[in-house]
Amino acid sequence: MKKEDLFATLRANTYMQYDMPEMAIDGITYPDRLRQFVEMTESVGGHVLELGEGEDLNDAVRRAYPDARVFASHLPEITIAGKNPDTVAEAADLNGTDVGIVRGELGVAENGCVWVPQTMKEKAVCFISEYLVIVLKKTAIVDNMHEAYARIDMDPRYNFGTFISGPSKTADIEQSLVMGAQAARGALCLPARPAGRINPCDNRPSVPPRTARPIG
Repeated sequence: MKKEDLFATLRANTYMQYDMPEMAIDGITYPDRLRQFVEMTESVGGHVLELGEGEDLNDAVRRAYPDARVFASHLPEITIAGKNPDTVAEAADLNGTDVGIVRGELGVAENGCVWVPQTMKEKAVCFISEYLVIVLKKTAIVDNMHEAYARIDMDPRYNFGTFISGPSKTADIEQSLVMGAQAARGALCLPARPAGRINPCDNRPSVPPRTARPIG
């Protein structure tokens, strides 16, 4: 059953409706949203690499993942990508991607989540890549999820989006933590920063992808 058919059936069989109660919810706020966002992202296993004034995005990605060979992105400013999720024939063609690069619409200081709407034909790039880089404007960070839900939007072509917070991880089996079981094993957020600020993640050692084949 299609989603539209399901909703039509529910509406046809709804005989009484009630207005939602008005609730004033004061979400948590932070004096420094960027700092809180960085701390929460690090706490869930992600990393934040702030760009310097005029720093090239491609150089920053290369610096973060010096051993990566296969990049995938549909962003026009990314010139190192050998695969484009807008032009591949099918999602399976993105298999083997070392680093996928997408754009986030907004970040949430409360929990380190980033809203990533689908703006590419094959959204698999967000999940099939060994490592995921999310480009995010530093000014697009909100305090909490209440603010985030009030601002999220989706591309009408695809009507899909997801919150991503750090790398994929699970501990379902024998309570053993496994990174990258369902999606990227590493996540890096790239917000622009003003010149002169110290980047706490600049000296972060690179981590080789989980693929069996060497990419160094």
